[in-house]
Amino acid sequence: MRLLTVLLLCCTSILCACATANDQPAPQATQVPVATDLAAAAETARRFLDAWQVGDLDAMHRLLTFRNRELTPLEEFRALYEQAHAAMSFDSLDYKLQTLTGEGRFLSLQYEVTFHTDILGSFSDSQRMLHLVVDSQVGEWRIAWSRADIFREMGEGARLVFEAQLPGRANIYDRYGTALADQNGRVVRILVDNRRIPDREACFQTLAEATGETAAEMDELFNLQSKPDWIVDAGVIERDTFIRLHDRIEPVCDADFVQQPTRRYLDGALMPHIIGHVGYADAEELPSLLEAGLHAETIIGRAGIEASMNNTLAGAPGGRLSLVAADGRRLRMLSEARSQVPQSLWLTIDADLQRHIRSALGDAFVNGALADDTNGAAVIIMDVNNGDILALVSYPAYDGNILNPFPAMGREAAYTALEELIADERNPLLNRGTQGTYVTGSVMKVMSSVAALESGVYTQDSRYTCIGTWSYGADLRYDWLRAGHGLMSVQTGITNSCNPFFYEVGFRLHAKDPQLLSGYAHKLGLGQPTGIGAIAEAAGYIPAPDSIQTLTGVPWSYAHAVNLSIGQGEVQVTPLQMLRMYAAVANGGYLLRPHLVREQGILDDREPVAQRDVMRDLALDTDNLAIIQRGMCDVTSAYSGTASGYFLHSPLLDLGVCGKTGTAQVPGDGKLPHSWFIAYAPAKEPQIAIVTLVENGGEGSAVAAPLTRDILEYYYFSGL
Repeated sequence: MRLLTVLLLCCTSILCACATANDQPAPQATQVPVATDLAAAAETARRFLDAWQVGDLDAMHRLLTFRNRELTPLEEFRALYEQAHAAMSFDSLDYKLQTLTGEGRFLSLQYEVTFHTDILGSFSDSQRMLHLVVDSQVGEWRIAWSRADIFREMGEGARLVFEAQLPGRANIYDRYGTALADQNGRVVRILVDNRRIPDREACFQTLAEATGETAAEMDELFNLQSKPDWIVDAGVIERDTFIRLHDRIEPVCDADFVQQPTRRYLDGALMPHIIGHVGYADAEELPSLLEAGLHAETIIGRAGIEASMNNTLAGAPGGRLSLVAADGRRLRMLSEARSQVPQSLWLTIDADLQRHIRSALGDAFVNGALADDTNGAAVIIMDVNNGDILALVSYPAYDGNILNPFPAMGREAAYTALEELIADERNPLLNRGTQGTYVTGSVMKVMSSVAALESGVYTQDSRYTCIGTWSYGADLRYDWLRAGHGLMSVQTGITNSCNPFFYEVGFRLHAKDPQLLSGYAHKLGLGQPTGIGAIAEAAGYIPAPDSIQTLTGVPWSYAHAVNLSIGQGEVQVTPLQMLRMYAAVANGGYLLRPHLVREQGILDDREPVAQRDVMRDLALDTDNLAIIQRGMCDVTSAYSGTASGYFLHSPLLDLGVCGKTGTAQVPGDGKLPHSWFIAYAPAKEPQIAIVTLVENGGEGSAVAAPLTRDILEYYYFSGL
């Protein structure tokens, strides 16, 4: 029998064709002409590798010899390749055929494969051998397969092992570098050599006590889920548990203990609605997590900035792919990739300002200054010129540490706090600043003023005499000041918050075009997400002619416009939406995207994340804008201003605070209205805007306005 050697052309795709009789390789000393049976063998090899290329494991299995398919059923065959693919984070492969050698019914193909992976990049495995035989069952060439065809060392019992290199989670700071979240919490991981457990029964019982599992579950972990020669990860325990049980676990388990850093929030109740928390992936997220080289116990961001900026904070895993012998020796390293370093975040938030606002709200709720019906409040401060959020407080809050898998205060304390959180009818988990939607009351009158002036329905010279009531047919409505406010313009209507004036605004806008009022509300960013992105937000709703009937079953009429003009009826907006609108009035008509993340980077090597983003140039007439601004500035400084009594002796008057009170009626017997105050300062060169909302707090001038005054005095004068 002659020895046959055929040099094959390189092949990198399924479109490669076999060499033909007219396209022979260069002659070699042992070469013979390519025979039909050799071409058929090469074609079988190509079909096998092409199927691997496209991930068709069933097609690969069909090309095995009849005996191989009996020895390695399809399910086992698939599992072997799927395990190998998972270990290397397999994406695709290319191959090059090199030489086909052998004699008679037995041939061997030498080839090279380049694997492309998600974590390790691309790496090549050369001098691979694929063995072919004429299968007597079918009379055709088939693959004489073994585990060595995955990697040659696997034919001798080696395992393909990926050793992940997981970077630690990066820190979160406030705008001035105050640490808010770090990895300085500590827990302890228990590792036990399954071959060297001195007392298995006592070990399993003690481990169960430490981890919260049962002894039966531990028995299953070690005896069914793990191989006898494995180092078993028995679980993670808190440091207090380690201190208490270490002396009992160590002698009966011969265990090793490894410290592991965990997430910690340094003042967990300061801004949990912003930072969020971390946790384990759910079932739907787990496949993509595993594909990325992570594992089921990987901690990821679950809410807030921890979730929206997870990839930045977590970095990307690296690792080493090796073939490891049964005795643990590393036989060959196939590839290695460094992990991507995580980057820390610097927020736009001023932690000291945030802390002061939290304390101010807490004091107001605790000392009885607010009514018993008051469930919560929200305060947000925004830079009107670039969109930075300097503070965002939702009250009541909670300690974000209790939602972490390994809470800094210990699991027992965390479970107790979590039960209290769930039972709290005030719903502290709700971020009232961005997810709470509310009827607005008179703070909506700034929007109505923009619509009145910009549409041309009103001018700065338009006047309306307020007698304390407004009527249309049988529809009779009252002002909050029963005697009326007398002769009103847009400017004085804002200052005095005259309801009949704005009833008339809504009525006239509807008469000109029913779409006008709701159209301007949408243009000013109400009833739609602000685009803040880093945290969850609600869209809310602005009643409009094309949607009101679907919502209420009643067609649009003047009554809806009249309600909308003073922020009543079906209106539902978030405090952040209202704040952004007022910031646009302050900055000359630019609707900005709000930002919570200022910078990202490593140590002093940072890059900006928040940049001024004008989502809409409102193109407001400067004269119209000046009228609205003067009306708002008089709210705190003019005798008739609805908040002037609470700013009368404040140093803020020298600075100039321009704002609007709001008292929003809500359904329900005996329910107090929502209390609003929205303002910007300084008057001449605005820097910040602030919104204060107190749910069922009462009059806007009596509740929200004084809170806002105190916060602004702290902001501008606390350093003096």
